[in-house]
Amino acid sequence: MAARRLKPLLDRVLVQRLETASKIGSVYLPETAQSKTHQGTVLATGPGARTTTGDTIPMTVKEGDTVLLPEYGGDKVKIDDKEYLLLRETEILGVLDGK
Repeated sequence: MAARRLKPLLDRVLVQRLETASKIGSVYLPETAQSKTHQGTVLATGPGARTTTGDTIPMTVKEGDTVLLPEYGGDKVKIDDKEYLLLRETEILGVLDGK
């Protein structure tokens, strides 16, 4: 996977947005009618933020988690014609439970 080449630093998280539905039932939606999805999958995380004394604060999210993303925010990163988001862990709104 091309995203494995990027290792985030500190408390940053590399996320791939989940695909939006382009078809509902038997109706295909045009690209202009599709909205951005606010969910993504964590592909990589940094080691965690640092305190003023130099201690590392462990990350809450881990690779493979499905997370809730803000509507705006993060930096778009393009690797091998695929677009990813690079966010700080504090920008992630929550972790979705897989149940």
